[in-house]
Amino acid sequence: MKERILLFIIVLGLTAFIYIFQSYTVWGLALLVSLMSVYAIFTNIAYKIKKRKDLKTPPVKNENYKPFVSIMIPAHNEDSVIANTIHTVLNLDYPNFEIIAIDDRSSDKTALVLMDLEKQYPNKVKAFIRPKDAFPGKSAVLNDALKIAKGEAILVFDADATMEPDFLTNLVYELEPKDVGAVQARKIVRNKDINLLTKCQNNEMTMDTHFQVGRDSVKGAVELRGNGELIKRTALEDIGGWNNYTITDDLDMSTRLHIKGWDVRFCADTAVYEEGIMYLFPLYKQRRRWLEGTIRRYLEYFWDILTSKKMSMRVRLDMIAYISEFIMPAWFIIEIGILVAKIVVKGAQPHTLMSSVIMGCIIGFGFVMACRYSLRRYDNVPRIDALIQSIYTSVYLLVIWFPLVLFIGTKILFMKKDMNWGKTAHGLVQHEHAIQKAKEKIKQAKEELKKLLLTK
Repeated sequence: MKERILLFIIVLGLTAFIYIFQSYTVWGLALLVSLMSVYAIFTNIAYKIKKRKDLKTPPVKNENYKPFVSIMIPAHNEDSVIANTIHTVLNLDYPNFEIIAIDDRSSDKTALVLMDLEKQYPNKVKAFIRPKDAFPGKSAVLNDALKIAKGEAILVFDADATMEPDFLTNLVYELEPKDVGAVQARKIVRNKDINLLTKCQNNEMTMDTHFQVGRDSVKGAVELRGNGELIKRTALEDIGGWNNYTITDDLDMSTRLHIKGWDVRFCADTAVYEEGIMYLFPLYKQRRRWLEGTIRRYLEYFWDILTSKKMSMRVRLDMIAYISEFIMPAWFIIEIGILVAKIVVKGAQPHTLMSSVIMGCIIGFGFVMACRYSLRRYDNVPRIDALIQSIYTSVYLLVIWFPLVLFIGTKILFMKKDMNWGKTAHGLVQHEHAIQKAKEKIKQAKEELKKLLLTK
């Protein structure tokens, strides 16, 4: 109810502002876009200064900092991918770690796979099987596993994750400073070349890397991403573990860490690879959960963000800059709604409110440039190819995120809150390859049969 009331006040206030100052809204939007652009330039300059400083005086890594790490891998109906992930984790070159592989009420053979792996690697792998009536959700899974974890730090992987052997060795150094509560690795889609959708998802993550690096450079509100996140146990205990009543455990935890004054870092040089979604409907389900969790956590912790004495001003300002992204779609929808209402009402003089359209084009251009810059910097994509990819990726972002902002806003205002997890299906890449191989074998068999008939 608190989230609903707060969002209603925000929407009502924005609507009143646009209606009263409708002749001047273009200046309001121009100011908002200008502030966003200035902040983006500021973070980019901060990154370049930090990079130059690190080249002149490379940061010293404490080779003796080797905390024992509990690696948690939650799995719900993941029998097609979980064994490969655990074998990859076993190849890490870090000396002190344990693997807690968690079966979360699966209806397939996930539990059997995990128990078999525990028998094969009794000193490294623990199979934790949750009962069928256990509280649902990834947060509850991790909280249950934390009770048996021995680590001074907790590393969380998704069931489809893969990584290089030096992943943890590189990542753990970032966790050493006393004020650092968690570190997030870069995420890369390993099946990005399957189709246009997976390519766009990887480009989206590359853009996210760009923004996260900028936020990290100014020590802003860097966010955890669920897969490849390393968390200090003392920080976890300080915030009371994961929130069982959120659908985005990583974003919720990021906000609570910042409220408590913990720093969250981003490591762009260390990557975790995951499976991109190959079909549109499952992608919408996943992004719907992400966006709903993003908006709800800001509404839920709104007052804590404003009043926290431990949160630094730069983190607070960075959060505000990030939240402004959600104002643009709402502004556009409200403005168009007012325009339509004025046209429908008899006797009213239609006032063409086109500021959103103009600013939308400017923002679209900004997204294209940001995406192109990200692809050039982090993926070394050639100039022309980067421009083409940035154009269709920006269209993808518009098609995916814009309608979801409207839907989630409507849901929070008028629908009952639920814990609809919207699980992402993994293992589709393996299935796709199996299907392709089967098709090739059938084709080959037909050709051989045809040759045999012609011979006869």
